[in-house]
Amino acid sequence: MGVVGLLVVILVAFLVAFALPGLRAEPRDVPVALVAPEPVAAQLRAAADTMAPDAIAWTEVADEAAATDLLRGREAVGAIVVEETELRVLAPTATGASMSTFVRDMGERIGATAGLPVTVSDPVPFTADDPRGIGLSAGALPIALGGWIAAVGIIATVRGSKTRIIAALSFAVLGGAAMTAVLRFWFGTFEGSYPALAAAGMLGIAATSLLVLGLQRLLRGVGIVIAAMILILLGNPLSGLTTATELLPSPWGGIGQWLPPGATGALLRNVGFFDGSTALLPALALAAWALLGAGCYALGAWRESRAALAPAAS
Repeated sequence: MGVVGLLVVILVAFLVAFALPGLRAEPRDVPVALVAPEPVAAQLRAAADTMAPDAIAWTEVADEAAATDLLRGREAVGAIVVEETELRVLAPTATGASMSTFVRDMGERIGATAGLPVTVSDPVPFTADDPRGIGLSAGALPIALGGWIAAVGIIATVRGSKTRIIAALSFAVLGGAAMTAVLRFWFGTFEGSYPALAAAGMLGIAATSLLVLGLQRLLRGVGIVIAAMILILLGNPLSGLTTATELLPSPWGGIGQWLPPGATGALLRNVGFFDGSTALLPALALAAWALLGAGCYALGAWRESRAALAPAAS
């Protein structure tokens, strides 16, 4: 009964982890660029805060070109440009459907309040073959969690410390190349550089597979449980791939971007649509997880060798 009770608790925890972020999702401090004369800008900020308190974190810039630079650098998810006769909304869909819709709707409401006609443009769109970016949201998680599946299979079937590491790295290279090829050439989700996309996929799979192998080698069954919590219980719902990081409760949205699924999704998005802008941080996060897994694996192997030598020494 104790085991059954523990499994029920785990099941409920999974339900809460997967459902709660979506149920509690609301915009908070969404970065939006604003181009407008100061008196008008103050009025628009006040109107937006009345409509959705604390939903937008404004960044005022001089012109539309500067606003577009912020969008392409992932420093803003949208922009509002106010002129004498119209209000233009820049809502890049490649930042995510939820954020694009939020920026467009907010711009239209502000335009109606100001009595200005509103035009909407998409400076960074998804591809024509995948206009809603379904391949990214549906493909990034299998890439990130593919390392989990590979590691469990390697633990069950492969013997030898070095052989397991070689198998995990081989799977990362071949699996990352294959999955990003499907997204790039078959689904048409990306139009960017395939080698860069493949490298991102390889790094995502390597991070998860090495993490699972390392924690299992060091902590045995407990390590598998910890890896599941990091990758599935926390990493999947907090990745922001099915909603948006800006919609998740603070600080969980930011934390999710440092976990392997969120970092993999962010890296693929940045490489595939934003020419590698801000790709360094998710790449470093994945590299850190891979090094952590390798370190745990080496420590576990060292401990096992010490234990094997102890009887001989005595």
